[in-house]
Amino acid sequence: MGHHLKRVVSPKSWGISRKTEKFVTKTSPGPHNKNALPIVVWARDQMGIVRNMKEAKHVLREREIIVNGRPVRHPDMGIGIFDIVSIPKSGKHYRILRDKKGRHVTIPIDEDAASSRLVKITNKTIVKGGRIQLNLRDGSNVLTDKQYKSGDSIVLSLKEGQKNEIIDHFPFQPGNMAMIIGGKHSGVVGRIIEHIPVPGSLPNRVILKDESSGESFETIDEYVVMVGRESPAIDRWGIEE
Repeated sequence: MGHHLKRVVSPKSWGISRKTEKFVTKTSPGPHNKNALPIVVWARDQMGIVRNMKEAKHVLREREIIVNGRPVRHPDMGIGIFDIVSIPKSGKHYRILRDKKGRHVTIPIDEDAASSRLVKITNKTIVKGGRIQLNLRDGSNVLTDKQYKSGDSIVLSLKEGQKNEIIDHFPFQPGNMAMIIGGKHSGVVGRIIEHIPVPGSLPNRVILKDESSGESFETIDEYVVMVGRESPAIDRWGIEE
């Protein structure tokens, strides 16, 4: 069962039933991490677009599911937070987010919102020619001549002729808005109050204020994704309040 895993040990973030079947498709190596949701599981268990693997393979052969501007070819390809999924045949578009229980949720969006995607910069390197390569949380990368910092978020265009061009930038700094994608505050949107570097191998700490409740809380920088500047970007990204 190299391409499958038992449903009872599937990541909780998938939000699927664990008792209907014994096995479920395992995510293949690729975008995001091992907790990424296989596109066949999304289409079958979450959306009801297909009923089984045979139907999923047919839909994918017909290029009927587009993720971040590219047709999906393999049913075990993983999708993750802030990915844009489009179904050209029905004209429907979705953004993948994380709810307050840490589960992947699918948010319907319009065509304009589906024309760009938000990604977090994990690190950067200098490549041949002196250009800067931004390495992104989903495993992809883009080249740029501008300066960005690790922890910042960028918005990439998905429009034809402008694909992967950087069209916006949300710096990782106090005063700006962030969404938490892990830990007990998963799904919460807050304003960064303070970033506290921690010596050694321990993760850096981040203090945020939940704009809806007014309460402050602490998390680690790995869980922080910038989603706006001074004003909340909740409406723009479809994040639940």
